[in-house]
Amino acid sequence: MSKILIRGAKVLGGEPQDVLIDGETIAEVGTGLSAEGAEVVEAGGKVLLPGLVDLHTHLREPGREDSETVLTGTRAAASGGYTAVFAMANTFPVADTAGVVEQVYRLGQEHGYCDVQPIGAVTVGLEGQKLAELGAMHESAAGVTVFSDDGKCVHDAVIMRRALEYVKAFDGVVAQHAQEPRLTEGAQMNEGVVSAELGLGGWPAVAEESIIARDVLLAEHVGSRVHICHLSTAGSVEIVRWAKSRGIDVTAEVTPHHLLLTDELVRSYNPVYKVNPPLRTERDVLALREALADGTIDIVATDHAPHPHEDKDCEWAAAAMGMVGLETALSVVQETMVKTGLLDWAGVADRMSVTPARIGQAAGHGRPVSAGEPANLTLVDTAYRGAVDPAGFASRSRNTPYEGRELPGRVTHTWLRGKATLVDGKLT
Repeated sequence: MSKILIRGAKVLGGEPQDVLIDGETIAEVGTGLSAEGAEVVEAGGKVLLPGLVDLHTHLREPGREDSETVLTGTRAAASGGYTAVFAMANTFPVADTAGVVEQVYRLGQEHGYCDVQPIGAVTVGLEGQKLAELGAMHESAAGVTVFSDDGKCVHDAVIMRRALEYVKAFDGVVAQHAQEPRLTEGAQMNEGVVSAELGLGGWPAVAEESIIARDVLLAEHVGSRVHICHLSTAGSVEIVRWAKSRGIDVTAEVTPHHLLLTDELVRSYNPVYKVNPPLRTERDVLALREALADGTIDIVATDHAPHPHEDKDCEWAAAAMGMVGLETALSVVQETMVKTGLLDWAGVADRMSVTPARIGQAAGHGRPVSAGEPANLTLVDTAYRGAVDPAGFASRSRNTPYEGRELPGRVTHTWLRGKATLVDGKLT
């Protein structure tokens, strides 16, 4: 593999430096580095970050290839600056056996646009009744360390406790979709003023908060790790903050759309805004931003949820829940966190690369941009600003809430172990 010299990049937003890639590794970082024998990428003051890591992606394969495939999903990931994604288990068949997780893992290896780490189901068929083959999935070629029934909540406290106890043996983590099912029957959007005015079934914040409160206590009781998926309310923030103050081993994620969008958008009845958990209030959005800034919320995860056109272009009540997010996540974080002064680019690297890689044990990812480290990198034109056009997405689906909205930043290059997967905004 040839040498690549990235010239004049602002590493983590700092002063411009040169970064020399040799093969799969960063060979040198400094100023005035020799370009002899190297392909030169003129960064021109763009920001260089470690390759992004998404702990919460839906690739849909196997079973829903009309929405997304491992190939199209990883191409979307590379377009958004990601070098590793964790693929959720709610496929058809469910990824609750070693065979299915190995299939997804090998598809990721075959396509090569980013590393794909499967997430194993907690329970058989996501039915919440019986633990899945956690040990077998961990011992498989996929080496699963993260388990989740995402899309459904592990609502039975006994099952959740057993899962937390089981994964301790290999330092695994259970990622909980916090949604008390009895409190959300028939729910269509956030419960509040807007739902009352629209006459749509309300989804109360307490449905999320009650599960988080239970699960952090269970994690404390058994001495295990629990991760909270797509945290969305101010009350949830306070529970996680309290749990961390007690030394409970809990981590939490927030999605880009919960950092930017509110339930006021549902007044349009446009199903593109229908998502699980639902868009919340402005108060919740501000609390989430502050919690991400102060570290109460550990990471940003996309919850990239592609759906075919017919599943979203219908009446609100019948529409599927979810939004695509891999190709817009970094722009939304720049808009909500960097532009507002809540995070600098080093903070973005921590929340979108370093910490998700640590939580999911993604070897070789989230590493410093320094000599001797794997060349998993993304280059961002932070001065760019433009309208989102889903027609240009690499994802198979187009269900973005940002169509036509102006957002800052554009990923121009992505490298996976020194191999360019995105060059000048185009997939290789």
